[in-house]
Amino acid sequence: MRNVLLSQVRRFPWFTNVTLYGCLYAGGDLVYQWFSRGERVDWRQTQNIAVVAFSFHGNFSFFWMRFLERRFPGNSVGMVMRKLFLDQTTAAPLATTRSSQLGVSFLEGKEDIMEDWRKKFLNTYKTGLMFWPFMQLLNFAFVPLYVRTAFTGCCAFVWATFLCFSHQSGDGTAAAALAWMFPPKEDGAETIEEKADSEDKVVALGDGKVASKSEPVVMEGPKPEHSSQQDTGGSVGSCSVIG
Repeated sequence: MRNVLLSQVRRFPWFTNVTLYGCLYAGGDLVYQWFSRGERVDWRQTQNIAVVAFSFHGNFSFFWMRFLERRFPGNSVGMVMRKLFLDQTTAAPLATTRSSQLGVSFLEGKEDIMEDWRKKFLNTYKTGLMFWPFMQLLNFAFVPLYVRTAFTGCCAFVWATFLCFSHQSGDGTAAAALAWMFPPKEDGAETIEEKADSEDKVVALGDGKVASKSEPVVMEGPKPEHSSQQDTGGSVGSCSVIG
């Protein structure tokens, strides 16, 4: 199976690389939606991501990799570092951040397609510098040229998940993405005020009455027996006289 796939990649390098890249990039959006929305998938959003990936990202990566290999052939340390430097200073700002933000905003019909880019470009680019240099170092050093775009697509699967989060609700920083992936657990323990209140809660008495612990509990003694006989004056005043 692996040999068949590689033979097809060698035979149709552009088609297979761009197709794999586009599918993986769009898959990153589905992963984001699955984590954030569950079963409510916005297929229009995934369609926009796929259009940007197939029309620009995949093609740009395919021809960019070949340009770098022609300009700096081989995988020696010097050549790899040259390719890596040029990739991160030229391709990364253009392909991995700006085109995604502008392209998706345009397809969504936003009035100001530059708004998202102005707010999040710098943060997104700095976050990319924590991810892409390591991935592209492996790519330039160990991956054959004819599958480098496909390898980039595998990395873009993770990157697209982050970009979709940043585009919808994030600010382009890794901290916001990590907070979304690993939300802080709600502290089930009582706060100091709650503990103080709990100490002041009611305690049940033997006769079913309730009193606070902070207030003195007054125990009632046995009720005095009232005399069944009343004053004569009171009896006369309260009873009718029968003649």
